[in-house]
Amino acid sequence: MNDAPGKLPSLNGLKVFEVAARHLNFRLAAEELGVTQGAVAQQIRGLEAELGVTLFERLPRMLALTGAGRVYIADVRRALEIIARATDGLKPQPVRLTISTTPSFASKWLIPRLPDFTQRHPDLDLHILATDRMSNFQVDGVDLAVRYGRPPFGPGLAVELLFEQEIVAVCSPMLMAGGKVPDTADELAGYTLLHDAHNFWPEFIERHLGGSRQATFKGISFNQTSHAIEAATAGQGIVLANRDFVAQDIAEGRLVRIFEGSLTGPSDFYLVWPRYRKSQGLQTVIAWISAEANKAREHALP
Repeated sequence: MNDAPGKLPSLNGLKVFEVAARHLNFRLAAEELGVTQGAVAQQIRGLEAELGVTLFERLPRMLALTGAGRVYIADVRRALEIIARATDGLKPQPVRLTISTTPSFASKWLIPRLPDFTQRHPDLDLHILATDRMSNFQVDGVDLAVRYGRPPFGPGLAVELLFEQEIVAVCSPMLMAGGKVPDTADELAGYTLLHDAHNFWPEFIERHLGGSRQATFKGISFNQTSHAIEAATAGQGIVLANRDFVAQDIAEGRLVRIFEGSLTGPSDFYLVWPRYRKSQGLQTVIAWISAEANKAREHALP
């Protein structure tokens, strides 16, 4: 059985025909193809001669498809689309990996570092699933998770410590401009305290400022740590935040630490992934995130 196709017309002529049929104008077709109007007209004449039919009616100010041209263009477009899809299918497809993180980790730690990753690994396509809900590796299609907590996180899961939670007090330098950094709880009461869902302020005040029965603290609460940090950057108050989340803001002068003391958080940040998943792409992402965390520790601010 002979599976070879029948005699085919010029493929270049078919491409020119499709473009000209779309514009119904040789000049516009020439502009899209990057050739001269005369070259387009010559290709169409050659195709019509090869097929033995007229494809266009040459009207005074425009073109119109003939009956044969209208029938032919429908099949030609389908054929060109099939060729285009087949060609795209030959190209290496990026490996897609889904990372589940908390919204604050995504916005304050991961996203600022992504340009470095995409430059190093253009063949890997990351999907960031930022949610406070604990994602399921099977149901949600998650390959790697950054989880705030304490292991174990479940059977069959590999775990690697990313960084420990260290809570520091920071604010915009504008907030302290010309003023005295508060040394006591009573002095701190003159500032707005920015709270997230963890609310470390009572413990921090008791440990580092000795507490106060007279002080009444005013504050603003946020359900996301990243929002509380953004409010602090805007000069709206003082926030307690993970040191790793605010390190870049401190380094670039948007935030300053106002107390030397810190708190150790009740939980830490871990990389978690199913042990049975051993793809090269997943190992590349794990190695990159771990290296970024180590780099941050080495350059940690005093």
